[in-house]
Amino acid sequence: MDPAHPWHPTAVAEPAVRTLDRRAGPYGEVVLRRRDPATRDPNALAPPGKGDGPVYEIIANGCFLMDTSDGRSERLLVDAALTALPPDRARPSVLIGGLGVGFSLARAAAEPRWGRIAVVEREAAVIDWHHTGPLSAISGPALADPRTEVRHTDLVAYLREGAGQLTYDALCLDIDNGPDWTVTEDNDGLYSPAGLAACRDRLTPGGVLAVWSAQPSSEFERALGNAGFEGVRTEEIPVARGVPDVVHLALRSA
Repeated sequence: MDPAHPWHPTAVAEPAVRTLDRRAGPYGEVVLRRRDPATRDPNALAPPGKGDGPVYEIIANGCFLMDTSDGRSERLLVDAALTALPPDRARPSVLIGGLGVGFSLARAAAEPRWGRIAVVEREAAVIDWHHTGPLSAISGPALADPRTEVRHTDLVAYLREGAGQLTYDALCLDIDNGPDWTVTEDNDGLYSPAGLAACRDRLTPGGVLAVWSAQPSSEFERALGNAGFEGVRTEEIPVARGVPDVVHLALRSA
């Protein structure tokens, strides 16, 4: 039987995708989309699938960044950084690079052991989607947390501001699909020797750098070691298809 026939056991309509907002800014175009669950044909024999709620997607310059379908690796980004810190570190501070769909921020705010929580996001649209848009369902409580501060600025520029600036016990960075797959060319500087040196200088002694990536990168691991970081390692999160998401971890010497 033709799989497209409505009486086929797996006949399910394609999910509906709607663009909720589209904006052009100094770094290009950003888009928020809503993907609604597939509408089942009433004649189809297949049972309803899991995940019947809407999924929100962020697209930057035509490149898929992230969505709300899972979030395990974004949460791992924060959890792994906290675990890697010295156990006697009281109320450590964390800088989250990239607000995204809000999973990392929500995870940090849900953990009472974190002290100061700063988020750097360069796209005004993304910040708006969290304050007054549908992503507030994920980040609302975290944004209301008195520990949380949102900085509307470019992460690479912020990290390079120089001596005398705030330092953090942990940097949790997720602004690209990984060191080898950047959203804009400007972001390449974050993973360069100068960029990694800036990250190191913004960390307290013994602080941890955690970088999210859609795929492992042995080249980036070497770059972290060459930049003077210690304890370089990679944690993986399996995905349904393809290579696993990963979090690269490295420590500034104490």
